[in-house]
Amino acid sequence: MPLAHALMTSLLEKSSSGYDLARRFDKSIGFFWHATHQQIYRELARMETAGWIVSTAAPDGGRTRKRVYRVLDGGRDELLAWAATPTEPSDLRDDLMVRLRADAAIGSLRLQPELARRAALHAQKLAAYQAIEARDFPADAPVTRETALQRHILRLGVHYEQGWLDWTREALALLVQWDGPATVAPEEA
Repeated sequence: MPLAHALMTSLLEKSSSGYDLARRFDKSIGFFWHATHQQIYRELARMETAGWIVSTAAPDGGRTRKRVYRVLDGGRDELLAWAATPTEPSDLRDDLMVRLRADAAIGSLRLQPELARRAALHAQKLAAYQAIEARDFPADAPVTRETALQRHILRLGVHYEQGWLDWTREALALLVQWDGPATVAPEEA
């Protein structure tokens, strides 16, 4: 997915300055499509040159170069064309899978600490998603088409992290079953 389409989607939700867009992006679309702030600014310039968006001086910009971006009809048309184009799901690509295959092929590589670390990271991300869900989608809030879809996307993140957390804990249990509890090697002590 090109970054431009993610940015146009965010700008359609709310016209923003580059800085505000980058901050909002980090807290929403950035959970499933990562981009640095520098990449965002470069892409905004490219999109403006392509005629997909336009920027105007921000009313609160003062003497700064702060600009507010909004999507033009050409950008909306590009987003519609892109959204109508079928794509293939992304393949799983994680070096931990290769490490586990190497462990299976040559013997214990003492991956238990890495699996425990990964489990903790997934638990942390899961908790963050659950906190966002509780904050942004309380049970008593009115549900619109927009909020229902946004929550559904967030639920994928919850399921994804829960799935990885469960899988990682299972992998850790397998290693403990076959190799025993992790021990600290003499050179690490």
